[in-house]
Amino acid sequence: MDTLLEVNNLHVSFKTYAGKVQAVRGVNLFLKKGETLAIVGESGSGKSVTSKSIMKLFPSNSAIIEEGEILFDGANIINYTEKQMEKIRGSEIAMIFQDPMTALNPTMTIGKQIMESVITHQKLNKEQAFHRAIELLKLVGIPNAEARVKQYPHQFSGGMRQRVVIAIALASNPKVLIADEPTTALDVTIQAQILDLMREIQEKMNTAIIIITHDLGVVANIADRVAVMYAGKIVETGTVEEVFYNPQHAYTWGLLGSMPNMESKEELIAIPGTPPDLINPPKGDAFAERNEFALKIDYLREPPMFKLTETHYAATWLLHKKAPKIEKPAQLNRRRLTSASPDLINKTTTSGAAKETLVEVRQLKKYFKIGKNDILKAVDDVSFAIYKGETLGLVGESGCGKSTLGRTIMRLYEATAGDVLFQNNSVFGKKDRTDMKEFNRKVQMIFQDPYASLNPRKTVADIIAEGIDIHDLVKTKEERKQKVFELLETVGLNKDHSTRYPHEFSGGQRQRIGIARALAVEPDFIIADEPISALDVSIQAQVVNLMKKLQKERGLTYLFIAHDLSMIKHISDRVGVMYLGNLVELAESDTLYAEPLHPYTQALLSAVPVPDPDKERTRERIILEGDLPSPSNPPSGCRFRTRCPHATEICASSTPEWREVRPKHWVACHLH
Repeated sequence: MDTLLEVNNLHVSFKTYAGKVQAVRGVNLFLKKGETLAIVGESGSGKSVTSKSIMKLFPSNSAIIEEGEILFDGANIINYTEKQMEKIRGSEIAMIFQDPMTALNPTMTIGKQIMESVITHQKLNKEQAFHRAIELLKLVGIPNAEARVKQYPHQFSGGMRQRVVIAIALASNPKVLIADEPTTALDVTIQAQILDLMREIQEKMNTAIIIITHDLGVVANIADRVAVMYAGKIVETGTVEEVFYNPQHAYTWGLLGSMPNMESKEELIAIPGTPPDLINPPKGDAFAERNEFALKIDYLREPPMFKLTETHYAATWLLHKKAPKIEKPAQLNRRRLTSASPDLINKTTTSGAAKETLVEVRQLKKYFKIGKNDILKAVDDVSFAIYKGETLGLVGESGCGKSTLGRTIMRLYEATAGDVLFQNNSVFGKKDRTDMKEFNRKVQMIFQDPYASLNPRKTVADIIAEGIDIHDLVKTKEERKQKVFELLETVGLNKDHSTRYPHEFSGGQRQRIGIARALAVEPDFIIADEPISALDVSIQAQVVNLMKKLQKERGLTYLFIAHDLSMIKHISDRVGVMYLGNLVELAESDTLYAEPLHPYTQALLSAVPVPDPDKERTRERIILEGDLPSPSNPPSGCRFRTRCPHATEICASSTPEWREVRPKHWVACHLH
């Protein structure tokens, strides 16, 4: 394969009020025709800055390319003017952005946005561009393209909007496609569709792809080569097989160890600490402070890239001939398991047996009135129990009612019908101030966005102590301060953090503050609503390990809502699957993952990216037709029937009964 793109010794910095941030520090990479290169690493490692530097997409004066060269088709584009870059952007190098809603203009139809690119780069007239827009929508798998070309972005689902962004990127048949976290915000089923689509397009058009992601399962499924970035540098690079099966850098070990293994529930290998401040990068190896295997030389001199094979390189002093021999963590050697064994299922099953019921949900309904006549049935006749000391995971596509269910249980929403019992007492109905105060102390919530849920005007101490103050849990200011210090220590922060404000923390640290605030009032039950979806894989591991540790120490009970099925399996005793306001399956986590009964559960599990390049899927991929229907107009009978490969006549006429088909295994499906 010919080299299409080459980046040599790239240095990029930003000027800020605090000083110069050295975001990219000597990056070298190359891309060949028709191949896929994945760039992985934590937030702030320089992945997106590197990709935007290739396209020179920074606003003037915000970033400076201080050194290096970017060779595209043999020409160094580093000093190209804006006019010269305009000819390359879109036509030669195109980009798919992370958030399709902000990447699309809400005031323009989808067709006009695609046509704009086609007219600019391919010099077609309006009629030709319109037909080309329809062709591109069909290429990216949007049904009824002739009608949808005239619609606006808000009329499309998240997955469909991402397809539109891909259509715009492909409008001029670019040679290089840069995809910046293209699947982060998507459900597992839609993520699988987008990855399949990118593979198909690459085969048809021989496009070279750079994919930026922190999901190593995605990397294993789509990439040919991987570059691991840390603190503005590439610390390891090689083929997918080399990096996954023979990782050499301790940071790569940490990233791979942070991934939940679908076949075991052993503790995740969390990377301690946080990435360094790139205003003053550390001397020597930037990862040394977080590396338990660091040598003395790591703090003094920066390691060079050591060559392992023609394609595999790593920047670590551990590869020096005089370095001591260090074995990589044992967990990394156990990733080639093919399926959950019956022994494992029997050993890890812990939930439900002779346990006390803490929360009972009985035929719960939560409807919202939208417009004059429409009613959105967000939660519709849901029943289940949560046992004391267990974690119940709740999964399903966006819009299925998971978060609404969690908020209704907590009484942030009043129920339309049904009931929720907490410690055998109804949550709803008239309650005096004392009863409500006690309920709010015992039931707490960890929200999805740790920044939006923290008051930016309050210090961390005041945020954490707010519940303590409301519930009069301490008598003196000194006692309050010590309680805050204890909570910060519990969640892995230190007392110096108490005087800081939320904006001074990373995403993972902010989520820890949210957990500390929830723990401050010593609750019995915590509802965690997508608490890790916005976090890097390494920080996800820290937060999940912390939650499991606190559960053991304090006997906490969790309702854990997420769309990451690997992490749900890792943390949960039992898992419930929601679809369009209904609970369709509930079982112990190992049982559900080994033997899913509902076709929707089977489809979700078949779409999980397997974080192992050589591993065969244990179940065939099931492609769901169409989008999730609107909860304001759900299908009759079984709500899943419009997308179900096994639907029969009875599915349209009769609602399936929610029943226990095997011990501790509940399902609502006419097949069972």
